Amino acid sequence: MTGKKDDMVITTILGKDCVVNGNFIVKQSARIDGEVQGDVYVSGTLIMGAGARVEGNIEAGEAILGGDVIGNVQAPGKVELTVTAKVIGDITTNVIVIDENAIFQGRCNMNQDAPRRKTPEAKKALKDEKRSARAVLQEALREAQEERVSAGDTE
Repeated sequence: MTGKKDDMVITTILGKDCVVNGNFIVKQSARIDGEVQGDVYVSGTLIMGAGARVEGNIEAGEAILGGDVIGNVQAPGKVELTVTAKVIGDITTNVIVIDENAIFQGRCNMNQDAPRRKTPEAKKALKDEKRSARAVLQEALREAQEERVSAGDTE
């Protein structure tokens, strides 16, 4: 995927009365309001209107689905099923949003095994975990001793 801003520039629109028999491939973002009888490959964001239909698998950077999908959906960024969506198939993504009354029949894999970008907090926590048990124990004992001294208990 390219930059986030470029992902939302819709370069291809498949109109309401349009039917594609075969694979539908777009290098940026696309909107489908018609029907695709084949697989859909979109590098950026795929938006499916309420009356749209795809009979095939979908691979996109992100997908906002409002129509019918009979096939699997793979979108590492995010998958959103709007109130009019009907998906019969498996979904693989990092983030999923399912509106009330959307229909989803299948399995969802949220890529829990996929490497994720580490935040500074996560990096610090990982570094802290690597400290030796002895150093952690010494620090805890030192803190306990300081608390006793400040409380006036000097045993």
